Amino acid sequence: MNEVMKLMQSHNSVRSYTGESIDETMLEEIIACGQAAASSSFIQAYSIIRVTDQDKRRLIAEASGGQSWIIDAAEFLVLCADMQRVNYASQKSGQGELQGYTEHFLAATVDTALMAQNMMLAAESCGLGCVFIGGIRNDPQVTVDALQLPEHVYPAFGFCLGWPAQRNAVKPRMPVSSVLHQNTYDLEAVSSQVDEYDSLMAEYYGSRYSNAKSSDWSAPTTRAIQGKRREHMLAFLQARGFLKR
Repeated sequence: MNEVMKLMQSHNSVRSYTGESIDETMLEEIIACGQAAASSSFIQAYSIIRVTDQDKRRLIAEASGGQSWIIDAAEFLVLCADMQRVNYASQKSGQGELQGYTEHFLAATVDTALMAQNMMLAAESCGLGCVFIGGIRNDPQVTVDALQLPEHVYPAFGFCLGWPAQRNAVKPRMPVSSVLHQNTYDLEAVSSQVDEYDSLMAEYYGSRYSNAKSSDWSAPTTRAIQGKRREHMLAFLQARGFLKR
């Protein structure tokens, strides 16, 4: 492996930060690295809201389930899927206003995620730590109101960034053999692969030097997925101008 590959495989989420600030030039370069990611049809359908107002951070942190690192991090960014510029360009070009097609929602969401991953890798290459905040979708209207987001823009997730005060051990991912299929999807292998991974994760959780616990992968994963249905999201996204067709 080269150094980039080693960096990628050393990722861990950081939720504990020192009080040190991040240089403005470094932050802008990290965002520029995010912009260098691939973009569907080059639509670049994303925007970033840098939240420096501590009152707004507290509002978003509370709506996200009390995630205090939103307040403590040197930088808190809200990454938005943004079709506002594309909507203007479409009208400018005589193609009419966007109609909220599902494909456009997917393209903007994928663009935002690709940009975010590039930003995270760039930040980690500088020694910074970060964590994505999906909890803003618990009550996304709070973020919309606090940041005055217009139609055709929705907050996909938050992004905490800072100098780590503590790093956790890297969680073992599923083996490549579990996620790589050859020509067709190997459905029959799923159960045995999950069972084997549960054993691996149980060993990992039990042997951690801090926050050791008795768990596997399946139980907390299904609790998270089944507990975060966020049934309000469809109506919310439709009100934002997405998923209408």
